[in-house]
Amino acid sequence: MLQGIIGKKIGMTQVFNEDGRLVPVTVIQAGPCQVVRTLTKEKDGYEAIQVGYDEIKPKLVNKPDLGQFTKRGLKPYRLLREFHVSDSSQYQVGQEIKSEVLKDLVWVDVIGTSKGKGFAGVIKRHHSSGGPGGHGSMFHRAPGSMGASSQPSRTLKNRVLPGHMGDVRVTAQKLKLVSVDTENNLVLIRGAVPGGKRGVVIILKSKKA
Repeated sequence: MLQGIIGKKIGMTQVFNEDGRLVPVTVIQAGPCQVVRTLTKEKDGYEAIQVGYDEIKPKLVNKPDLGQFTKRGLKPYRLLREFHVSDSSQYQVGQEIKSEVLKDLVWVDVIGTSKGKGFAGVIKRHHSSGGPGGHGSMFHRAPGSMGASSQPSRTLKNRVLPGHMGDVRVTAQKLKLVSVDTENNLVLIRGAVPGGKRGVVIILKSKKA
């Protein structure tokens, strides 16, 4: 049974649980998605379904991709993702997937793209301690030594350096699924959901549950 869906992060709010405690939650518009393709072990080597999310105009899709949608009689989608299932024959092309696939879950993993923070130094990016704060030290927020001198005469790999920070694929594991609104396809999750507002996320059954 499929226990995953694609959604869009709307924002944050707060709800009260059964004990009357205030719980901060992230609201995600989960689906609706549509099955675009089914993959079988005999033909593709594994069982999975390809799901489309966020319908777009045909003129925004290149011709090869548009041909795949037209061949199956489907409207084009902005995002396509595969979900592994035990038996893909249970799903048909064009079948709609809604947030109700998550209603039996308690813990979920959320995959998204973290917020981009631009170019950052080693103190912000890697939490380096930096140098003394006095004016005479002449060393405050610089990276420091790059490594050895004459041997090997180069900077070794994985050196902590300034660079682009954020805007990477992040998986937040074992977040609490507070509630699922199947009527409006809304999912409330407690925890650090990656990305900003209107960011696309993938919700899956937690591997650590």
